[in-house]
Amino acid sequence: MAARRSRMSGDFKLRRTLRNIHATMDNELAPVMQASADQILATMRQLIPKDTGAAAAALKAFVSKSGLDAQIGIRGKRDMRRFFYLRFVEYGTKGYSGTLYRRADINAVGGEHTNNRDKSKMGGRRNALRARDTKNKSDGTTFFGKYPDIPARPAHPWLRPAMDVNKEFVLADIRAAVSRTLRKASQGGTNG
Repeated sequence: MAARRSRMSGDFKLRRTLRNIHATMDNELAPVMQASADQILATMRQLIPKDTGAAAAALKAFVSKSGLDAQIGIRGKRDMRRFFYLRFVEYGTKGYSGTLYRRADINAVGGEHTNNRDKSKMGGRRNALRARDTKNKSDGTTFFGKYPDIPARPAHPWLRPAMDVNKEFVLADIRAAVSRTLRKASQGGTNG
């Protein structure tokens, strides 16, 4: 999905410091990130349009051991291929009228140039390119032809609104966890 990764933006030195702290002692960032990811995941599952519910069940949340990286949404190559259509649900489609494509520059002069003209009548050298027939096999109700009539679909956003609804709470929790971890590390916190 478009927003698979949610990264802390900003200071790379802070990320390196937090990674080093994670290597030496237990930080509080990983459990807070997991709770935040689960909260966003629950909102996504509520907002996603459900037909069979398979897409909502395929949503997952993963947080790295250090707590610096979180991935929320469709994870894995198999699920990305299976639920490819979720981007069309999220953003909608513009549709296609099924009309023939005609170049405007040639039509203005009076010539006829289409990409879907019948090439079976081409003779001589031009047909040596093995240009296949291009016929409009679609009657607007079936999708077996080259130029089907595809209706426009409205957008049903669920990915971005799930993050927007939880953004303030998640950022406040993460900031508090980072400050507690840094305070604990500056005081010479113990491992465990």
